[in-house]
Amino acid sequence: MKIWLSFAVLCSAATTAAPRLAVTGFVSADIAATVPVQIELSSACPPSFELVGTQCKLVNLYQQYDSLHDKGVGGTKTALPAARDGFSPQQIDLGRFLFFDPLLSANKQQACASCHQPDKGFTDGKAVSTGAFGQQGKRSAPTLWNVGFLQKLFWDGRSPSLELQAAGPLFAPDEMANTPEKLLHDLNANAVYPRLFAEAFATKGPIELPQVVTALAAFQSSLISLNSRYDHYAHGFHQALNETEIKGMNVFRSFVARCAECHTPPLFTNQQIAVIGTPEPEGKPFDVGAGTTDETAKLRGGFKVPTLRNVALTAPYMHSGRFATLEETAEFYSKGRGHAVPKGEKLLLHWHIWEPKLSAEENQQIAAFLQTLTDQSLTPLLPQRLPSGLPLPVEVQPAVAATAQQQTTASQPLRGHPLQPLLSATLQRGHPHQTTQSAKAQN
Repeated sequence: MKIWLSFAVLCSAATTAAPRLAVTGFVSADIAATVPVQIELSSACPPSFELVGTQCKLVNLYQQYDSLHDKGVGGTKTALPAARDGFSPQQIDLGRFLFFDPLLSANKQQACASCHQPDKGFTDGKAVSTGAFGQQGKRSAPTLWNVGFLQKLFWDGRSPSLELQAAGPLFAPDEMANTPEKLLHDLNANAVYPRLFAEAFATKGPIELPQVVTALAAFQSSLISLNSRYDHYAHGFHQALNETEIKGMNVFRSFVARCAECHTPPLFTNQQIAVIGTPEPEGKPFDVGAGTTDETAKLRGGFKVPTLRNVALTAPYMHSGRFATLEETAEFYSKGRGHAVPKGEKLLLHWHIWEPKLSAEENQQIAAFLQTLTDQSLTPLLPQRLPSGLPLPVEVQPAVAATAQQQTTASQPLRGHPLQPLLSATLQRGHPHQTTQSAKAQN
């Protein structure tokens, strides 16, 4: 009964249409601050959230399970960590517009979505990201799926909150390269944003930086991916995975490979910093990661264990994009403890890193299993127009026309699935936080 009730609540959370957008005439970038674009924020929570009072509260099947204790490492029916929720629908939708709006960058061409593109698993497909003025960043862009569950942000885990994380790229010289003063000036001078901020935060007066990062945090916390074929399997529909994928899952969870000890289901990360001895790309200096001070010296070369949700979409892999494929990444772990540590570096490698000596077939089975973690069924709808009047960043423009093709078949409800009616209903609601075919024309 719990399963059906949970999905019924989940489906009821997404019953209102997408926000209305009325545009009178063409809005060019150079007059974006003065031409009004009539945008109304959504009053409905995104799918997988239930409106409780004025707050959107996450609802998912994993809430019916207990903690990780007494379930075995990598067990399927285990609870998720506490999620960051409680934002209002208006704050989440305001964050959606901000996330895709180049107004937030110094060059007015780059947005958060430039490095976190929905069709690439909210990454950018690059080894390291490119900044507003062409500078190469230091590390790859991590996925934002399920980021609301994370307690540490950035590869080195330096940020404890989504709000602090959001402020980092906005003002980093090699990323969006803006300044707080310029950002707030542009937002307050805009003809649309002051009204939207006033509505989302029920306040009067100029837009302030805490409101900006709160809205971005609200949107990012709504990016939920818990409807993959693996999830169908975990909740009891074992036909969701084929024989090779089940073998890969068993290797992944085994005490030989030990993948699940760090990439612990159902989030597929234990949220710790781990030193694993990943090699840097040719010609790149050694990245100390989290070991930047005397107090954190033992974490030299250490990085946050990333979630593996949607990992098939987020190549290349590791903090530096060192590995191009899942098979290549799995092979790195199989080659043995410390085999790629640079000469002269004495790293305190994580005790889980050893020499499993997996066969090529086992590595391929792991890669096949990781494919089952793909689910972008609740991808938010890209805005067709932005409050700034600026065009969407070029990195996401192709995705606007190709949304239907980018829906991964692995994330669709399976024929004969006992939960198919409710899964399908969840995906057919016309909310701005999904890209189903029925919703593509709305905004």
